[in-house]
Amino acid sequence: MRRSSAPSRSTGSSARGVASPSRERLGDRLEGALENRADVEGEITRGEAAQPVRRRIVRTAVWLCVTAVSLYLVAPALLDTLSSWRSLTELAPGWVPVMVVLQAAAVVSLWWLQRIALHRAGWYAVATSQLAGNAMAKIAPGGGAVGAAVQYRMLAEAGLPRARAIAGLTAANLLTLAVVLALPVFAIPAFIRGAVDRSLAEVALGGFGLFALLFAAGASMFAYDRPLLWVGRTAQRVRNRLRPKATPVRELPGRLLCERERILAAVAPRWKAALAASVGRWAFDYASLLAALAAVGSTPRPGVVLLAFCAAQLLAQLPITPGGVGFVEVGLTATLALAGVDASDAIVATLAYRLLTYWLPLPLGAVAAILHRRRFHTTALGASL
Repeated sequence: MRRSSAPSRSTGSSARGVASPSRERLGDRLEGALENRADVEGEITRGEAAQPVRRRIVRTAVWLCVTAVSLYLVAPALLDTLSSWRSLTELAPGWVPVMVVLQAAAVVSLWWLQRIALHRAGWYAVATSQLAGNAMAKIAPGGGAVGAAVQYRMLAEAGLPRARAIAGLTAANLLTLAVVLALPVFAIPAFIRGAVDRSLAEVALGGFGLFALLFAAGASMFAYDRPLLWVGRTAQRVRNRLRPKATPVRELPGRLLCERERILAAVAPRWKAALAASVGRWAFDYASLLAALAAVGSTPRPGVVLLAFCAAQLLAQLPITPGGVGFVEVGLTATLALAGVDASDAIVATLAYRLLTYWLPLPLGAVAAILHRRRFHTTALGASL
């Protein structure tokens, strides 16, 4: 394995420039959101700043306000979704359990990744904290910052040291973000090939073949500097050409080396398992979208479906509405229609997919928070007596 020491990490402001909120472009928002995802410690600090820490009555009042604002933001999309629920009867019943199992596999893959990065923390603590933090990130105006703070606080309550929790969550976030950002590159060849009639099995095999290539590419970048530096230079050049009026990015190759070392510091020597878990997290998620399409009798081009999937994940990062609600539905429906899916089928498939990935995790997160508190709050009380 051949790696060089990474240069110092550049700041987000030097990479993107600072724009006033009133003139901030969509590209600035997206880059800022991705930057925040890579900075878990900063996310935790921002999330904790939005939460009361002293008195229970203050905490309750603040969370009531957060909930009220979140419901106000989510209400229009929620009403639109509820008005379309009857269309779920058009799904083939046999595909519903398949979708549930695939989504469960995606979530378990994320737990596996976090457990590796947290140096084999307990499955119970990782699972309950991730579910609760994810649910809070989907409804709170603070989004990922509040969710990261919730998961960090729950892990600390379970006995994990602060430095270990922050380093582990940072490494897991960096890996999952890197995989989803790389996916469109692997989808482009299939997109260029044009429309080809495919069976469901061919679509699934093609999709998982792309993820196998992604794992191989990721492994080479973990092992060697040269592929990662090439990716950094190429991505930097493409970004600067696409956004000529924005502050140019100049240190991306070195930044990628630095982030790789941060990941390796947290997951070594199990970096192969961590990479497999991060790839599996998105592979099973993508497969659940394919299953939703199969449930409405559609087998579109896998490359375009993968691009639609990636667009949905990026839209979910934008801090416009909690969890990207509304924007993800519109964007995914539109891109699936471009993939050749009938408009009505695209709506039903999107609704089913978002039901599993956005709405179902909300009650699951509430249950996980209660279970976590019962076990670890009771343990903490017993230790203090």
